[in-house]
Amino acid sequence: MYQKQKEIQLQYEGFLKTPFLWYGKGVFNLEQFPALTTQSASYNQEITQKLRLGKLVERFVSFELNQESSISILAENIQIQQGKITVGELDCLLLHNETPIHLEIIYKFYLYDATVGATEIAHWIGPNRRDSLIHKITKLQEKQLPLLYSNHTKTYLEEVGLDVSNIVQQVYFKAQLFVPLKSYGKSVKQVNNECIYGFYIYPKELAQFSDSKFYIPNKHGWLINPHTNVDWLNFEQYTTKLQQFLEEENAPLCWLKKPNGELYKFFVVWWNNK
Repeated sequence: MYQKQKEIQLQYEGFLKTPFLWYGKGVFNLEQFPALTTQSASYNQEITQKLRLGKLVERFVSFELNQESSISILAENIQIQQGKITVGELDCLLLHNETPIHLEIIYKFYLYDATVGATEIAHWIGPNRRDSLIHKITKLQEKQLPLLYSNHTKTYLEEVGLDVSNIVQQVYFKAQLFVPLKSYGKSVKQVNNECIYGFYIYPKELAQFSDSKFYIPNKHGWLINPHTNVDWLNFEQYTTKLQQFLEEENAPLCWLKKPNGELYKFFVVWWNNK
């Protein structure tokens, strides 16, 4: 149990340190929740059930918000029903300095692929190419945020004494971004450059790191900032383990420890490997 709690603590610290993908209204006209001034770096809640990464992040956000005296959470994970059918979910309703806010919570990992889309924003895709920043923004604008104004939601809001015309809509959007190895260190224009956590490479490019050590964290471990206290693999051990991910068309997040001790976070992708 101690080891599990230690891992959760590291995950929470990694989440907490992750920057917002933009500040204010950004280029998407989606208003970011303001960064909080009082943050507790110690996570003391027990998590007993197995959660998807997104749900774990929602727990972390809830814990973070509860540390702030100006915030009062009214409800979380609100299922909006049409009869027996769930038409959608509101992540969080809260009061911030007495202002009612509908908050949608997002934490993503995106890779920059210039071959996808025609704009910089459209170039950001999920590690396995199954989602993208544009897709998420579109879903927020066309589905998740408008849900607040549906007739089905109106009934719920009346029950909890909220007037929809007074509710401000904001997003809590954090992300870790990864760029091609050859572009690592260069800046991007339309999102927060502090979100660039590392690079991604194709399997054929791995040989240049053959004198390094490697580690493949589990999905929750993607939140964690690399540290040395793990069971490192040598190049041969790592590439053997990596092969299984690639055969299943999964791009794993990995840690790299160079001979000089430098630590890096990176993805190895299975797609477009020519």
